[in-house]
Amino acid sequence: MPTLKARYESVRRGFEIEDTGFFLLRIIALSGTVAWLLVAPVPRETVSTFLRIAGFFLAYCLSVYTLLFFRFDRKRDIYRIFLLFDLAFVYLLIVNSGGFASSFYIGFYLLTALHAFYYGYRTGIVVAAVCTAIYLLAGLRVSAIEPIDFLLRISFLFLIALPIGLLSAILRKDKEKIESLNRELTGSLKTSEQLQGKLLEAEKLSALGRLSANVAHEIRNPLTAIGGFAKRLEKRLPEKTAEKEHARIIVHEVARLERILRDTLIFSREAKFHLRHANMNDLLVWMEVKIAELCREKNLLLAIRPAPVLPSCLVDEDQIRQSLDNLVTNAMDAMTDGGTLTLATRTECEHGIHYVVMDVSDTGPGVSPESVKKIFEPFYSTKEIGHGTGLGLSICKKIMDEHRGSIRVSAAPGGGATFSLYIPYIPVEEIFKAQCWEIMRCGVDRTGNAAEMCPAFPNYGRICWYVAGTLSETKVHCPMALKTGDCHKCAFYEIVNPSCPSKEPGGNLHPSSLNGRMAP
Repeated sequence: MPTLKARYESVRRGFEIEDTGFFLLRIIALSGTVAWLLVAPVPRETVSTFLRIAGFFLAYCLSVYTLLFFRFDRKRDIYRIFLLFDLAFVYLLIVNSGGFASSFYIGFYLLTALHAFYYGYRTGIVVAAVCTAIYLLAGLRVSAIEPIDFLLRISFLFLIALPIGLLSAILRKDKEKIESLNRELTGSLKTSEQLQGKLLEAEKLSALGRLSANVAHEIRNPLTAIGGFAKRLEKRLPEKTAEKEHARIIVHEVARLERILRDTLIFSREAKFHLRHANMNDLLVWMEVKIAELCREKNLLLAIRPAPVLPSCLVDEDQIRQSLDNLVTNAMDAMTDGGTLTLATRTECEHGIHYVVMDVSDTGPGVSPESVKKIFEPFYSTKEIGHGTGLGLSICKKIMDEHRGSIRVSAAPGGGATFSLYIPYIPVEEIFKAQCWEIMRCGVDRTGNAAEMCPAFPNYGRICWYVAGTLSETKVHCPMALKTGDCHKCAFYEIVNPSCPSKEPGGNLHPSSLNGRMAP
């Protein structure tokens, strides 16, 4: 029963006006036959013959429509089978009702018109030719041919087939154009919703950053005073007293609040980066030296997997170190009973943009799908209360946004998680090509605060669709992108025609495509 219902819904969704026409054609044919039997003075033998013909008609209609119900996806082929039976039906009607004198030749007009409309003028002309041949055979079996009358009747078959077929082609083309416009409109509406969501998210984070900074500045001075006095009390109070323990708790909690304030100020501060080309493999070496002893103490296996060939990236090395440090700290905290911490670099290409990717993987409990959706939100934390500030990953995301990259998380079904820093780099041959502001003439290069107005200026003009356009994971800054609503339609995007090269078996981009400054 559910299968029949699903089949019915499928047929109902795919039912078109042509299908209604085919069905009505058969209703008209049957009704005309019955009306002719009722009105015309027909001998009893002829009535019996026509009843058998009507039975043949009903039988093949029922059979073919049953086939059509179960194979509606093949309806064009099934309608061709219908045509053969319909031609045989009209042939029998003409043979048994007077040959050339029969009025049932009109059935050929209906068949020609409907098939020309459904399949086009070529099929319509073929059907007209077949109808002509069948009409001639049926008529000659009963009566002599009247050339002028015969030629006049068959000429109308072709006069019907050609204009209706051409009109059908025009209507079909207009229908496809309308459907294409509807798809584009649907895509544009979805893009607009995404852009609006990104804008709201950016405004929310901006307001939160300003509020956090103001609160942090107001709290910082009183907190410093409290911490200072608590430390003095702790030193002066005698050991093993309740007052000494209370003072120690105050000092500890003040230190925790200072860490929260520090992270809050880092999250809310203005970006003042000092960009230079750096080797991301060097950061892995630095991190290995920093945490090797700590990993041994926590019974963690440390695996370092640098990519053999890696281009250098334009980054603020201190900021990338801070992001990497936050991710490593979280990974180590997740593996309370030991495990494997893996640091790796690789190359990736998406949307025609080349990336150096730094992966931090752990074998801890993993990240739930619910947490993945909001794990980069400020003050969201899965740790116990008192452990962490909930700003570590938010700071990482802020740093990556300011580097025109992104941070992503993937969780394995059996446990473990991988956090990836995507850092864009521009191959050398792209640096000296025309930038987006030179082609689009948006004027951003002639303003005093160009870097604040457009994230693509001055280093990322060849990948503006991702850095400042509609493919951006943050706010859309480019006025041209806001105007078009889709960077794929932008003239500059078509000029660049971005694409991704092939990958090696290990997953990295082929070395021949890495034409940026190469890391040793």
